[in-house]
Amino acid sequence: MNIAIVLPIFIPMLAGALTLACWQWRNVQRWLSLLSGTGLLLAGIYLFIQVREQGILVAYMGDWAAPYGITLVADLLSAIMVLVTGIVGLSVAVYSLATMSQKHEAFGYYPLLHLMLAGVAGAFLTGDIFNLYVWFEIMLVASFGLMILGGERAQMEGAVKYVTLNLLSSALFLTAVGLLYGYAGTLNMADLAVKLGTGEQPGLVTVIAMLFMVAFGIKAAAFPLFFWLPASYHTPPVAISAVFAGLLTKVGVYALYRVFSLIFVQDISLTHHHILMGMGIFTMLTGVLGAAAQFEVRRILSFHIVSQIGYMLVGLALFTPLAIAGGVFYIFHHIIVKTNLFLISGIMYRYHGSYELSKLGGLYRATPWLALLFLIPAMSLAGIPPLSGFFAKYTVIKAGVLEGAWWMVGIALLVGLLTLYSMVKIWAEAFWKPLPEEAKPLRGGEDPNRYLLYLPVAVLAGMTLTIGLGAEWFVQLALDTADQLLTPSGYIDAVLGPIEARSRP
Repeated sequence: MNIAIVLPIFIPMLAGALTLACWQWRNVQRWLSLLSGTGLLLAGIYLFIQVREQGILVAYMGDWAAPYGITLVADLLSAIMVLVTGIVGLSVAVYSLATMSQKHEAFGYYPLLHLMLAGVAGAFLTGDIFNLYVWFEIMLVASFGLMILGGERAQMEGAVKYVTLNLLSSALFLTAVGLLYGYAGTLNMADLAVKLGTGEQPGLVTVIAMLFMVAFGIKAAAFPLFFWLPASYHTPPVAISAVFAGLLTKVGVYALYRVFSLIFVQDISLTHHHILMGMGIFTMLTGVLGAAAQFEVRRILSFHIVSQIGYMLVGLALFTPLAIAGGVFYIFHHIIVKTNLFLISGIMYRYHGSYELSKLGGLYRATPWLALLFLIPAMSLAGIPPLSGFFAKYTVIKAGVLEGAWWMVGIALLVGLLTLYSMVKIWAEAFWKPLPEEAKPLRGGEDPNRYLLYLPVAVLAGMTLTIGLGAEWFVQLALDTADQLLTPSGYIDAVLGPIEARSRP
């Protein structure tokens, strides 16, 4: 068994069990959480290096070869996602030391956080469609527990909407899995790619593909079933909001990229160029219009998650090497930027005791470093060069121009302008304008934990700068990833063996 594939799942799962066993010792839980976050990041780096050097890696659980047993597979897309999960996991673990209350920790914050990270890593690495469903459910249970920690009224309302739509998604997902197994007699993704490639009963395959698209579209917060996200992500403590914002919706996007590049590629004109394209365009537009209408920091950022998901979807919808590369670039850039913006909103709350823009002000004069650290991810999200968001948007839009997708290009440019408007609105209200008379006085300058707050924010901002300034290397990495996704024979051969070996009696 290749240990590099197993470690990113095993480490957070072990940390979840140990922190649960040590629930009475707060400091032990905190140290275990830090060690787990560090271990997950190192495991992600190791896995990425292994995949980069050796190609697609496969591990068969219990030595049951595919398609009969559970298979873990790490290609470039999986390895990148696991690595970014480690970055987010460690950043949030450090930030939580300063922001998570004793009450939240006593009610199981750390076990739930690490269980959710294990679910995220498992979803990125599984090579079995039913196993993907299981990891989704693990994430749902853990994230629901995190969302209701504290038991405030707003949290409960948000959690009900969150869990209702996600349960609907799970029901659709399970129905699609059942139909797929009835049709193909297998749930291994590589084996499904082979059996669905024969072209028999294309109508039924398209119906199953639509079920998966809706199920994963809900998870990804795509149009028209995204409203659970802005209704819920602003309610839990900010460390939880940050890890949700960075990772959870991307698992849905990852699932779309995986199955609609490997399994459901029989009718690309319908599934990709029409339905996914329409979904992506409306997701971009409705998300950014929702953000423009909001005046609460975390609500603005939540709507922007929706609009940015749209860029990732249109990258998949165009289904060209450059477009897929743009979508992949967009995914890892956005995870880092969006996590960082939520963490910064928590520092703003620390100073003012509010997320409402009308009650914020004067932060530029009081904390110029925080202003700078906000500008980097905010301008990156808006697509200002030379930050990472510019190259992500540029790659997707250039792919649209080359394919003549003018509606998509026009909407993407408009959404970029409206995103800039929203970020400038936060800057003008929270940082630039004087502190309102009715606002609470600034506080936090003597906060003994301020270094724990600023450290992950500064590191994530540095990564945003690094991705932007070193864009050539990251774009090439995204192109290599796109090449793997658009050449599924490599994935299939890695899991099932070369076709000559498979055809032997």
